[in-house]
Amino acid sequence: MATVHLRIGDLVWGKLGRYPPWPGKIVSPPKDLKKPRGKKCFFVKFFGTEDHAWIKVEQLKPYHPHKEEMIKINKGKRFQQAVDAVEEYLKKAKGKDQTHSDDKSKSEKGRKTAKPMKIIEEDDEDPFKGGLSDKPVKDDPHFHHFLLSQSEKPASSMEPITKRLKIIEEDTKSTSIQAADSTAINGSITPTDKRIGFLGLGLMGSGVVSNLLKMGHVVTVWNRTAEKCDLFIQEGARLGRTPAEVVSMCDITFSCVSDPKAARDLVLGPSGVLQGIRPGKCYVEMSTVDPETITELAQVITSRGGRFLEAPVSGSQQLSNDGMLVIVAAGERSVYEDCSSCFQAMGKTSFFIAGEAGNAARMMLILNMVQGSFMATIAEGLTLAQATGQSQQTFLDILCQGQMASTFVDQKCQNILQGNFKPDYYLKHIQKDLRLAISMGDSVNHPTPMAAAANEVYKRAKALDQSDNDMSAVYRAYIH
Repeated sequence: MATVHLRIGDLVWGKLGRYPPWPGKIVSPPKDLKKPRGKKCFFVKFFGTEDHAWIKVEQLKPYHPHKEEMIKINKGKRFQQAVDAVEEYLKKAKGKDQTHSDDKSKSEKGRKTAKPMKIIEEDDEDPFKGGLSDKPVKDDPHFHHFLLSQSEKPASSMEPITKRLKIIEEDTKSTSIQAADSTAINGSITPTDKRIGFLGLGLMGSGVVSNLLKMGHVVTVWNRTAEKCDLFIQEGARLGRTPAEVVSMCDITFSCVSDPKAARDLVLGPSGVLQGIRPGKCYVEMSTVDPETITELAQVITSRGGRFLEAPVSGSQQLSNDGMLVIVAAGERSVYEDCSSCFQAMGKTSFFIAGEAGNAARMMLILNMVQGSFMATIAEGLTLAQATGQSQQTFLDILCQGQMASTFVDQKCQNILQGNFKPDYYLKHIQKDLRLAISMGDSVNHPTPMAAAANEVYKRAKALDQSDNDMSAVYRAYIH
């Protein structure tokens, strides 16, 4: 591969972790920000976002020679907006260059000079949605890149991050903390200085960890299948050999696993979480499990002086990757507040449910019961349309123009029609949630006939070997 010489002012395509190449400009870093040790890298400001990062030189490509290639492989509204921002910037730069050229020719008329190298000055109009933060970022040798938060800006452009949070107290005693732009796309988060641990790198956990790292958190990871940790180590995470070691190394440890048994084993098993808990250590259970499991885990964690929070998430693999999960939390309020920057990195909204630990599990099971039942009904409608000679595509087109229109309906139905059942939320997990919700209804003598019917359809889909496919594969239970 030919060596590409880059300098300050160059427009480039920069690749950050697992995210697609994005247009940016090489700039001078803040004076108090040290360059990471190791391979050569440049400090890049990305167009159309508020992200700034150290990017290794092998992850950079010149903008113009690779423009067509990048436009072909990257889609999406935000990407197009970023490319438009580059083009607008180039137009303004060209106009400025022309003005400079005219002035120069007037003052040096008749004098021959060497062709100047074009260097974009730092005081040019900023094409990005905000400037560099004045706050230093920790220099951590384990990081391959560093992000600067937009924690301080002039009042005219943005309020401090502490004012960007909306605190909503409702009559129900629940609280919502919503970051005005709290997605992993915008980079406007001040990461906590607490050390973060994360256990479980499945469909949901992987996206969460990526966004925690991208937003500048110091993260130590562990997974039952150790190979899954490799990618995150490359992105800057540290490796813990056991759950106990992760907890002992970190201030706040999150876990996200498949079911109640896995959650219990993680805490109570050999070299488990409980062995690493010391007074003041925080444990956050993000798995969707039953309230009884949460109560048990809360009791054993607090019995060792630990602090406990449950924080299951509503969403999918895609929403996890995009930092757009909805977090529902309950337990110790101070832990919830300590997790604020983490929740902003991984989600668009987080809710705190007042009362005992277990209330978030109850709420999440109800939410997933509704979602699972709805998905089964949509699959039933699609197959009934086919059985009666109606166009499934027309059914979907009409559905998406009515009151039930949503991204969820559109994406799931399109995937069904294309025969694409790549998991975004495992079918076996939504069936588990339905089962737990039905059991919860039984415990308070509340009927759940709709959920019970949907549960049977998912059980049939599992019998047809659809467990590890997406929940939309429940469709196949109706056609076999």
